[in-house]
Amino acid sequence: MTGKTETKEFQAEVKKLLDIVIHSLYTEKDIFLRELISNAADALEKFRHQKLLEKEVFDPDASLEINISVNDKEHILTVTDSGIGMTRDELEHNLGTIAHSGSKTFLSELEQNEQKNVNLIGQFGVGFYSAFMVAKKVKVQSRSYSPDAEGYQWESDGTGSFSLTPESGLHRGTKVIIELNDDAFDYANDSTIKRIIKQYSNFVSFPIKVGGETVNTVQALWTKNKDDIKAEEYSEFYKFIANAFDDPLCYLHFSADAPLAINALLFVPEDNMELMGFGRSEPGVSLYCQKVLIDQHSKNILPEWLRFLKGVVDSEDLPLNISRQALQDNALVSKLKKIITSRFLKFLKDQAKNEPEQYEKFWKTFGLYLKEGATIDYTHRADLAKLLRFESSKSESGKLISLDDYVGRMNEGQNEIYYINGPSRHAIEKGPYFEVFKRRDVEIIYTLEPIDDFVFSHLNEYEGKKLVSADRADLKLPEKTGEDAVEKETEKSEKLDEPIAQTLTKWMKDVLGESVKEVAVSTRLVDSPAMIVNPEGFFTSSMERVMRATNQEHKISSKNLEINTAHPLIKGLAEMRVADEDFAKTIVKQIYDNAMIQAGLMIEPRDMVERSYRILERAVAKKDG
Repeated sequence: MTGKTETKEFQAEVKKLLDIVIHSLYTEKDIFLRELISNAADALEKFRHQKLLEKEVFDPDASLEINISVNDKEHILTVTDSGIGMTRDELEHNLGTIAHSGSKTFLSELEQNEQKNVNLIGQFGVGFYSAFMVAKKVKVQSRSYSPDAEGYQWESDGTGSFSLTPESGLHRGTKVIIELNDDAFDYANDSTIKRIIKQYSNFVSFPIKVGGETVNTVQALWTKNKDDIKAEEYSEFYKFIANAFDDPLCYLHFSADAPLAINALLFVPEDNMELMGFGRSEPGVSLYCQKVLIDQHSKNILPEWLRFLKGVVDSEDLPLNISRQALQDNALVSKLKKIITSRFLKFLKDQAKNEPEQYEKFWKTFGLYLKEGATIDYTHRADLAKLLRFESSKSESGKLISLDDYVGRMNEGQNEIYYINGPSRHAIEKGPYFEVFKRRDVEIIYTLEPIDDFVFSHLNEYEGKKLVSADRADLKLPEKTGEDAVEKETEKSEKLDEPIAQTLTKWMKDVLGESVKEVAVSTRLVDSPAMIVNPEGFFTSSMERVMRATNQEHKISSKNLEINTAHPLIKGLAEMRVADEDFAKTIVKQIYDNAMIQAGLMIEPRDMVERSYRILERAVAKKDG
């Protein structure tokens, strides 16, 4: 075919767009190849659909594929597809103008916005222009699928004009020929092209061939029906997208049409790399749109506390910005995040109900992340609360219960859920805070991790029951009748008389000074002589320990000291206060330090150690005497 070359000016909006694309829009030039491949895949998909409607098409037997070739000597990159192709008018219309509704408004807003964050090139289908980031000149040769269509070549250097020339001998489809800039010669390298394909376009439905070799060999598993996928296929796909060698612990594969069209495949790894000392994990779920990578290891589509998850989320409903490197509509991103998070939490809830052993394995490995979520994520806090697991005084050692388990066996008249923090189950059960719960047969949850008290303080309540730390000064436990009433009368007869007790507590407060806010007679100590309690409701001793560990300047707030006036040590102290007040003061300080140690709040031990030696010397001397 021979014909006259026509030269035409770009539409004004295209000139503006080209200037933005070339000079300031894309942060990574690799994106141009993803855009060209996406356009080629769209053309192939359109042809596949059109072929079902048309009786006759041009080149009916041509394979539906994308071929990429490089010429490193002449620095030329060529991307060819056998898709629907374009006529002469379509070449002019699609590549010389922006015909889509709203485009002029978009460019006007973009021009006025210095940060250029209202960019919508993916939404307007003009990603083709990204080729000019790396091109001195671009040629587009295209032949429409229509049997009577003719081939044409579009050519431009991206400045102000383009030309259209008839071109004979073309097959159906489109060929984009890029003469590379001096600083873009690496794109005429096979290995560079393969790397970009594997990063961004690995799951495109049609074969992408480089030098005759198909590069995208991994299927987009998330788009297939779950019933058609074998367990080993899931495992292999997980190893590919997570760069892992082991099998996943479990996975969630789901699709949704409303309120957004979503295909998602999420994997829980076998191991927690953070606990293994590899530092804070980065997000591991990537966002795709119609199988094309939009945001690798996205920080937008899942809350940070789900950063341990690996996998893919594909949503064709999301409008994309001009570089496809950020999501334009924050409201839709938030909706996407909420939907996926809710579905994963429902998956865990079902697993906890139907496969409790599997869920417990998950919890022991990744429960810390759910606790983090319960602390910082108000939106999902109620659902996360149902997934929390702890040991308690009514569970066997090592066995975990839920808050629902606790509520289901609360004593009659009990309106609060009690918990206490400690380094181990044994330490808690040997400590002073546990004593009254044991005597009154009230279940108490053991919070063995530093974060646990923060979790409960943020939850505040569960199923209308307030969550209360056992080290609170205002703790009130439900009374027992019958046997317990007799026990209370026996305890009362063993205690110091009230006037003596009041005098003793006032004197102890004077001795301890600002170290304590108050010294009071305890109503809950059974076997221990004293304990530290928190006058303020929010900060538990455990939370104070965490704050002290993370900030050495943090001062432990003043606590209350409760004493057991039925204990021999406290009774003896009351007598010693009269007989040897100086030594009695030493005993008081030691009682306070011992209580602080049991609360996990001891900071500077040197004075306590010296004092304990003086007490031991006195005990030994008295024995010798």
